[in-house]
Amino acid sequence: MSQLPPISGNSLGAVADRGLRLNVGCGATPTDGWINFDNSLTVRLGRWPLLARSTLGKRLLNGPSWKFAKIAAEKDIRFASATRRIPCPDNSADVVYSSHMIEHLDCGEAQDFLREAKRVLRPGGVIRLAAPDLGRLVENYMVSGDADIFVAGTNMSMARSASVASRIRLALIGPRHHLWMYDGRSLSKLLHEAGFTDVCVMPPGKTNISDPGLLDLEERAEESIYLEAVQKPADGF
Repeated sequence: MSQLPPISGNSLGAVADRGLRLNVGCGATPTDGWINFDNSLTVRLGRWPLLARSTLGKRLLNGPSWKFAKIAAEKDIRFASATRRIPCPDNSADVVYSSHMIEHLDCGEAQDFLREAKRVLRPGGVIRLAAPDLGRLVENYMVSGDADIFVAGTNMSMARSASVASRIRLALIGPRHHLWMYDGRSLSKLLHEAGFTDVCVMPPGKTNISDPGLLDLEERAEESIYLEAVQKPADGF
């Protein structure tokens, strides 16, 4: 398969008065009409069907992973490590959206991701984050008093890999446990410290994005908190 073309300001039909719209860490739910990124090596595997069909691949990937590989190929999900570099030019995006990705980063990685988001966003561009709501988990625990349900709900632990195949599988599909958790206040603080302005918690279904297109504004609403913030506008914006 030929190498993907580089992303430029003309990708997805972008015109001079509209920048790119990026879904970073999209997993198996990319947004049609947006540029979708994920850091799972399964994304790369999906672009090499002969390798994906090999005996080795079948032994390493389970059913959901095979489905993700197929979606990645069909929907043109592109590989990117958002803590290192989002492969887009500076000041090229109107929107950066990320759902249930930031909790899989440690504190330093979360800061690195937000720096990359600021780099690619145009002045006045919007970042929208969805993440598991720690506050909701705490509220439920205060009612139920069930510590096991609370700890399991944080998803901050994982079983030890017992075999070489399971360790390779982890490398291919990425970790599924959480490295940090947020509520509205702590995620707002993180965005402020990263230099974003107009930080606000958004109710499900609401957005300040002028053209969300097919973006799911209620993605995983039963467990999520949503925040939006603005890349500091240029003087006179």
